[in-house]
Amino acid sequence: MRYPDHLLKLIHVLKRLPGVGNKSAERFAFHLLTWPEEHLQELGAVVSTIKDQLQQCPSCGCLMGNEGCHFCHSSHRNSDVICVIASPRDVFAIEETQEYNGLYHVLDGLLSPLDRRGPEHLSLPKLKERLVFHQIKEVVIALDSTLEGDATALFLKQELANCSVHISRLAFGLPMGSSLDYVDGGTLARALSGRSQF
Repeated sequence: MRYPDHLLKLIHVLKRLPGVGNKSAERFAFHLLTWPEEHLQELGAVVSTIKDQLQQCPSCGCLMGNEGCHFCHSSHRNSDVICVIASPRDVFAIEETQEYNGLYHVLDGLLSPLDRRGPEHLSLPKLKERLVFHQIKEVVIALDSTLEGDATALFLKQELANCSVHISRLAFGLPMGSSLDYVDGGTLARALSGRSQF
């Protein structure tokens, strides 16, 4: 038996979310059918105003609400250092550590020839402007440890070589509480090559 058309449409829309396949979308759709009308209206109102209520900061690229950018307009942040990240989501993971208090710059993705994403897709000119404007002393590259992340980090290092700033990258290695028996060779190799003084 075939689902009603509107239910099929809802399932199709839900499948656009990352990690949601057909079965998950069906489960979500049937769950939404049990919600009271006011909860459905609240969900619809929140979703329909996402673009109005959340934007990327024109300067750093982080998410901001109508009150302005928390990261650019805070007088408590260290303006000598800038952390380069791939997406606005990454800033929240770094902030959660409470170990970094500098500025951020969102690249809006990584280099990926397979996805036809070249250097022109990165917000590199804006980054170079900000290095000069804020008189940045250190650039921290905080990109994924993937083929695309490594390629983008290397590209950034070459592009910023003449900017007279110290360039660093997040350390890679063993996860906290891990046993060497369960660590893959690539992670172990990174940990050995990035070892520090003890």
